[in-house]
Amino acid sequence: MDMMPLADKIKEKLAPLDASHLDIMDDSGKHAGHVGNPDGRGETHFILKVTSAAFSGKSRLERQRMVIELVAPLWENTTLHALSINARSPDDAAPAA
Repeated sequence: MDMMPLADKIKEKLAPLDASHLDIMDDSGKHAGHVGNPDGRGETHFILKVTSAAFSGKSRLERQRMVIELVAPLWENTTLHALSINARSPDDAAPAA
């Protein structure tokens, strides 16, 4: 049985993006009673903030599709139920002048 935390599995799947910033927060506690998480202690809901040059020139939808494609195996093989995605390019993340 694989005991690796789901956040680490998500990070592993996103490695091809070569992210300059990656923040994965387990938000499952706020979703007690949802599918597969009756008591709020499961690894089911995550918030993802990722910055990658791979997103440059891509629309918000294209960026989300890239992320979803990379983590797709986790939807079928883990307790992952929901993933909130904030995908930015380095240009998006740079402070305004």
